[in-house]
Amino acid sequence: MRYRRAILLVIDGLGVGALPDADLYGDEGANTLGNLSRVVGGLAIPWLARLGLTRCTHVWGAEVVAPDQIRASWGVLVPRSPGKETMIGHWELAGVAIDRPLDTFPEGFPTALVEEFQAAIGRRVLGNVPASGTEIITRLGDEHLRTGFPILYTSADSVFQLAAHEKVVPPDELYSWCEKGRALLDRSGYRVGRVIARPFAGERGKFWRTSGRHDWALPPPGRTVLEALLDAGLPVVAIGKVRDIYDGRGIGRHIPASGNPAILSALEQEWGQLHRGLVVANLVDFDMLYGHRNDPGGYARALEELDSWLGRFLPGLSGHDLLIVTADHGCDPTTPSTDHSREAVPVLITDGAPGASGLAGRDVGRRDSFAHVAATLAAALGVDYETTVRAPSLLPPLQPTGGTEPGFPGAHSAVV
Repeated sequence: MRYRRAILLVIDGLGVGALPDADLYGDEGANTLGNLSRVVGGLAIPWLARLGLTRCTHVWGAEVVAPDQIRASWGVLVPRSPGKETMIGHWELAGVAIDRPLDTFPEGFPTALVEEFQAAIGRRVLGNVPASGTEIITRLGDEHLRTGFPILYTSADSVFQLAAHEKVVPPDELYSWCEKGRALLDRSGYRVGRVIARPFAGERGKFWRTSGRHDWALPPPGRTVLEALLDAGLPVVAIGKVRDIYDGRGIGRHIPASGNPAILSALEQEWGQLHRGLVVANLVDFDMLYGHRNDPGGYARALEELDSWLGRFLPGLSGHDLLIVTADHGCDPTTPSTDHSREAVPVLITDGAPGASGLAGRDVGRRDSFAHVAATLAAALGVDYETTVRAPSLLPPLQPTGGTEPGFPGAHSAVV
């Protein structure tokens, strides 16, 4: 075992450049981080820069730190799996790549499927079109209030989403309908990544989505590193929507949290109580509030808030602690599309003793799978695990025990 505990922090939708096949997805020219930094006139992210983020793509207004001053290993990961789904990205981060995309429905769901779903819930549905969640409740919310019919919609992603006003359809009833939708899709042979309940509130012209979202996901199609860690007796703590993404597989403890501030607060609290194991957190606001809503200004503010949080959190890491910061796909807020974008993502790896551990100032290059993250976690925490595609650990060879490292008070050797 190299480390006693680790954090996998996923910045939902932080892409760093379109992939060669981005044209197949309508995502030519996408670069979430680079484009948003240009549009807002520059980013102030000194801590992320010290971790190497500004060496992953050009970031307007942010310092490009010299390698010998970077406190982490940094690089760029290219997904091996097709698609640009949250689940696909997370599965591959956890070691499981897929070879064919999940089903999507650019023309809406088939009539026969919708009719069977309506029969199962005992009422009609509205919509059945690809749409943004905020746009469709604005467009169909009044009709929903008048009829009581839930709003069914999808997107460019593999999702079956059902929205209903909490005063018209209580959340528990909406959840029951979504469970029926999940069972129907699975029984019908459709490979739909997630069924999502989208409760909302408000009045005509002033609707908003509540925090009652819940996902029913396909289970990963292989054994993830989370399962390997849990099977080895190590705690695996999931914060926010992470449990739903993996359908609970490999999750030992789930901490409900919604929104970046609540998720980071929960992460700190759990980290303070964890003596060994892994904490996984997904910062959903980057994708849900800013990427999908084409709000580069909001995205930029959220990145700067995360940077400030890192400035407070990083000095508390010891040489027994590993932090990996990465993303699951792109979600460029500067393009006409409101969907995810087919991009590479950054990977930043640090601990409390970057000088002693050999992590500091290492460019790990451009790697051909997100699964390198799973291999790195397995190596860091001393668990045998095979990713579904060849993807070695990104950790350097063990270094001799060293002293403390400036900028990370209390740090000591990563060798345990």
